[in-house]
Amino acid sequence: MVGDSRKLTASFVASGPCGVAIRDRLKHLTPQDEGVLRAVGAHQGALASRDLKARCADGLEHNADTWAARKRELTGVSSSRIAGAITKATHDQWALARRCQAAHIQKLAAGIKTLRHRLSLPLGEKGTKRAAGGYRSKNEWFRKSRRLAMLEARHTAAVADWQAGRVRVVRGGKRLFNTRHHLAQAQLSEEHWRERWEAERWFIAADGESGKRFGNEPIRVTPDGEVSIKLPVPLAHLANTRNGRYVLTATVAFAHRGAEWADRITANRAVAYRIHLDTERGRWYLTASWQRPAVQTIPLAAACARGVIGVDTNADHFAAYRLDQHGNPVGDPHRFGYDLSGTAGHRDAQIRHALTRLINWAVRAGVAAIGIENLDFTAEKTREKHGGRKQFRQLISGMPTGKLKARLVSMAAEHGLSVVAVDPAYTSLWGAQHWQKPLTTPHRKMSRHDAAGIAIGRRALGHPVRRRTAPPPHDRSDRAGHRTAQAEPGDRGREGTRPPTTDRPPGGPSPSGKRKREPSASNTVRDAPSTQQWVQDSLVCTG
Repeated sequence: MVGDSRKLTASFVASGPCGVAIRDRLKHLTPQDEGVLRAVGAHQGALASRDLKARCADGLEHNADTWAARKRELTGVSSSRIAGAITKATHDQWALARRCQAAHIQKLAAGIKTLRHRLSLPLGEKGTKRAAGGYRSKNEWFRKSRRLAMLEARHTAAVADWQAGRVRVVRGGKRLFNTRHHLAQAQLSEEHWRERWEAERWFIAADGESGKRFGNEPIRVTPDGEVSIKLPVPLAHLANTRNGRYVLTATVAFAHRGAEWADRITANRAVAYRIHLDTERGRWYLTASWQRPAVQTIPLAAACARGVIGVDTNADHFAAYRLDQHGNPVGDPHRFGYDLSGTAGHRDAQIRHALTRLINWAVRAGVAAIGIENLDFTAEKTREKHGGRKQFRQLISGMPTGKLKARLVSMAAEHGLSVVAVDPAYTSLWGAQHWQKPLTTPHRKMSRHDAAGIAIGRRALGHPVRRRTAPPPHDRSDRAGHRTAQAEPGDRGREGTRPPTTDRPPGGPSPSGKRKREPSASNTVRDAPSTQQWVQDSLVCTG
């Protein structure tokens, strides 16, 4: 196809979900219930903040002894299980900050590399598809040189923090913390912000434990939906039942995956719970989660045995096309739109609704796999690579590729569908080149994204993106007889000439009822039949 194209990575079947989380609202809570929940959340949240501070102070010197010391300190003011849940959450938060720090260092290094390359080029030098060119003017060159110095200083500081084991962590979220200085812009009052800030820093969670009653001791939920909490030692006087427990008046009933949850707690298998307050709605929620055993993914050939649906991810819609097992497009393209503007909750709901419609169509179509690009825009969103293309940077930054893949895998697994991840290179380019024009008809409008969906589906099936080789030109002996339809390599006659469209006898009527002209004998020497014998007349002598 393209001589200098990069080598494509092999397609693979994505692993299924390893965990499940369901949520239900705690309705009809009394003021006493809410008071107890707020007291428990504030107390355990303060313990979590103190433990996170101690973990960050340990840095790279952390070991099993320091972990045990922190857990013993927390056990005296809570319980051993709550102390274990707090320290585990602390380690997860520290590890996440560490990974984000490494990604930040890589992003700075990529920007520095790009700036140094462009600054080394003469002014006005044109770039290539692989690398950007020089800057357009001396003024831009000077401003970019100052930015290079700034990025180098940031990179040096970040590397120093990484080597020393220092991380920047904010319990409650950095974004909400910075919102305190921009209340007018966020349309929040100080009291409302303070309520959100405190609620985000609360800690009312407990890890599950197999073998314990209903799979969790600190937060226990019975099959009937009764919720009880084991109160910490300083708040034991608030208990309304024996053994220092408080039973809420609200009950829960999980409508989604409720049977699976009931089977787990009946068998006393581990289920983790978390209680949190939505300050905007003034509602309390209970989230239950548990792990699933790792399931071996099915082979790629088995996943695509009944065909595949290729999905091209765009900024405002999914472009999907169904392909059979031979790689032939079936039917018309489908598009599932969504709107990624607004709040994070609105964007998440839009993606979830679009994926639901896509999966329902795949189930109706009878396929067993969905092909999707393995997109990752981490290296493509840098300001240094696309500095002047602000709209393009906003476009690729707004596409939730990571969340989309995780949600699609989770939702598809519930319907018995596999997700095949393919290399995203050249799918739009080659799809438009080989499939957009042939499939465009007066009644079917093919877009570049629809053609990309075909390219993705064919790559998931293991076929090349392009169709069969085009017929030879008319000056060849076979007179353009080869077909361009897809066929299996083992099919007999796949390289043969195109069969006649009708079986009418020579000179007979055509299917439309009109008689066609029979071939006439040639009147020229060049087109005469080869069986004709040629006799040259003797030259006429003229005197």
